[in-house]
Amino acid sequence: MEPRAVGTGEAATSGYLDLRAIEGPRTDVRRRFPAGSLTPDGGRQYRVPEVVTLDLLVSKGGSDYRLSGRIEGGLELDCSRCLEPFRLDAGVDVDLLYLPASENRGDGEVRIEEEDLSTAFYRDEQIDLKHLVQEQFQLALPMKPLCRAECRGLCAVCGGNRNTAPCRCADEWEDPRLAGLKRLLEREESAP
Repeated sequence: MEPRAVGTGEAATSGYLDLRAIEGPRTDVRRRFPAGSLTPDGGRQYRVPEVVTLDLLVSKGGSDYRLSGRIEGGLELDCSRCLEPFRLDAGVDVDLLYLPASENRGDGEVRIEEEDLSTAFYRDEQIDLKHLVQEQFQLALPMKPLCRAECRGLCAVCGGNRNTAPCRCADEWEDPRLAGLKRLLEREESAP
């Protein structure tokens, strides 16, 4: 049986997937989120400066829904060395099992198994697709975002970006509080 398409087209930008609209066992879902609509509050970790596309195949099994597909878009991050913004392609594969919130046994101490990492819960017959995309972007972020591997970073003395301008600052910093001790050592070394 061919999957039925739900939520396709340019106007499909809703942040929620209404599970009541899923009639067959397999349904294609395509959503487009406008630039900036997925940027987390404050935008400190990343920004979403362009349209993000979410293509999913939703498989229904009773009250369980498996969402598999791909998220395509670009993120803007700040380099952890030079602090300049840079673009990161964020193509993320998705394979999640959604269960009703009533099956959530997450209260108290629970041992998390491997299969639990790809399980999520839905409420009120809806899945928050914006939350899904933001969560997947968060998981795709590098531990230490770099604009490029050879980024030279900022000068520790003057704060200049070493990638854009040469820096004439000394490579080694000397603590001015130790200047008196340094003079004593120099005097001791030069004494006959």
